[in-house]
Amino acid sequence: MKKTRLLPILKPILIFSALLSSGFLLAQQQTTSPKTQSDFWRKVQFGGGIGLSFASGYTDVSLAPSAIYNFNQYVALGVGAQYTYVKQKNYYASHLYGASVIGLFNPIQEIQLSAEIEELRVNVNLIGTNSNSQDYWNTGLFLGAGYRAGNVTIGARYNVLSDNDKVYGNAFMPFVRVYF
Repeated sequence: MKKTRLLPILKPILIFSALLSSGFLLAQQQTTSPKTQSDFWRKVQFGGGIGLSFASGYTDVSLAPSAIYNFNQYVALGVGAQYTYVKQKNYYASHLYGASVIGLFNPIQEIQLSAEIEELRVNVNLIGTNSNSQDYWNTGLFLGAGYRAGNVTIGARYNVLSDNDKVYGNAFMPFVRVYF
């Protein structure tokens, strides 16, 4: 009788132990992977931006991680994600989220040219009006140029698709890019 009561308890413990051991073996096997995998990751850089702005009744918080792959010293291609929360007290609250693809070209080490396409979902909740929400997609195509020093680029970009831009308010905007 005691044997049958232990078997249901012992069975999950044995299965869990077997899975745990196979996980350790797989991890050890992956550490001795071919050199090509490490070559890929050596050319990848991570970066992005964080923004915080607080004023009387106004809040703006944004997070925009990104990664680029350096094909060589001149050309890189990357992807990014973005989330922004903006609130103006007694007027509106907004959530913006989306993704982007960026191409970077460095004709010389100090100069960086960029082209970035961005697709954002914009959700605006207006306070005190009959139509209290707006949901729409916004596409931006930014062409930019900047001065590069090490991992940091400071410059400006222009949204060539801007037509009285509802999201940014201005087609021309400065930027700071950091990749590690």
